[in-house]
Amino acid sequence: MIPVLGFAAYSGTGKTTLIEQIIPRLKKEGIRLAVIKHDAHGLKFDKEGKDSWRFSNAGADYSLVNGPEQSAIFVSRPLSLEEAIGMITDVDLILIEGYKTGTFDKVGISRIETGKGFPDDPQHFKALVTDDTTYLEKTDTNLPPVFALNDVDGITNWILDTYIREV
Repeated sequence: MIPVLGFAAYSGTGKTTLIEQIIPRLKKEGIRLAVIKHDAHGLKFDKEGKDSWRFSNAGADYSLVNGPEQSAIFVSRPLSLEEAIGMITDVDLILIEGYKTGTFDKVGISRIETGKGFPDDPQHFKALVTDDTTYLEKTDTNLPPVFALNDVDGITNWILDTYIREV
């Protein structure tokens, strides 16, 4: 079973930036990764007129483009998160960005300037990442581990200890 860890926060909080900084650190440790990004805006990757687009428009449920350095699978329907996770193999860890709900472990991220706080009760997360000193001073001992927004090494080490080294 591949461990799954989500990063939950409101838009503009820095989820992508944080994950982007964590990935090379995990890769340096030899960790094979997959990242699933939720997009609620109706994404389009395939280009009209290209062969894969033509196959999908002709009715193919899946159209795969396989190149010398990358491959892409176009699925002609939305996938549930569970289906997307089930398609991933041969990795040590799956990171998820943008799904605020779900039964997988999540890191809650909050940035003071957004004015929104965490997207759920802080105690529901496995770890917290914030610039709010109220949490960073860790006066509430019931909270999970708390990291500063810029403590990418600390967050990465926590991920390694919790999801890779202890598994």
